[in-house]
Amino acid sequence: MSGSFPGAQMVGRLAAVMRAVSSGMPKGISAIEASRITGLPRPTVHRLLGALAAEGFCDQDHRSGRWMLGPEVYLMGAVAAERYDITSIAREHVAGLAAATGESAFLSVRRGDETVCLLREDGAFPIRSFVLYEGVRFPLGVASAGLVMLSFMDQSAMERYLGSRDLSAEYGEAHAPESLRQRISQTRSDGWALNPGLIVEGSWGMGAAVFDQADQPAWSLSLTGIESRFRSERRAEMGRLLLHHAHELTKKLRQSGSMSVR
Repeated sequence: MSGSFPGAQMVGRLAAVMRAVSSGMPKGISAIEASRITGLPRPTVHRLLGALAAEGFCDQDHRSGRWMLGPEVYLMGAVAAERYDITSIAREHVAGLAAATGESAFLSVRRGDETVCLLREDGAFPIRSFVLYEGVRFPLGVASAGLVMLSFMDQSAMERYLGSRDLSAEYGEAHAPESLRQRISQTRSDGWALNPGLIVEGSWGMGAAVFDQADQPAWSLSLTGIESRFRSERRAEMGRLLLHHAHELTKKLRQSGSMSVR
């Protein structure tokens, strides 16, 4: 990580560690896991976690040794929520999708080259997928939320991303650039994205994009469940529901003037 001003590298490392800790919420994350996620040496991660804890940005459970976000993050988040939080507006649509389908429904937000799950609502069907949960992050193009947001980005931005990333080593050949291009083409044709068990076998998902005032995909609504609940005839029905709720949520967010967090 490098930057154009003194201290930029340290800021980047601190941010990377905080994002890694965030990805482990609510159970927390070990320093070894944070080191693996960030690519930083374990002693460096320990020092950064200690510095963040001293300022209240991280906290350690001394029984388990795991690290979690600290109280300062909550306080800052409460202030930032007035500008960026859309969960109060989106909650009825997430709940509506869960009630109508029986599956688990989600709201995710685009943050840079990642998606972050903000909200989960479980439907009545008793067997559930736990690939997505509040706070989990995936790169763009991974899971239905990440695929649908990538698919409806500006063509130039999408091509830059695909030219700079090869997700196949971590997520399989279906996430190699050319395979992603094929899936993006299908997503654009359908209007919604499909994840046919590519992250966890048997765990399927579908997602629809929610657009900001600049007509960019800033959020998504998605559904996950077991493969037998995502047969082709049912996917058409769920796709229509996703697109309906995504369209209605887009209209509400534009009327409210809500900001994206890209």
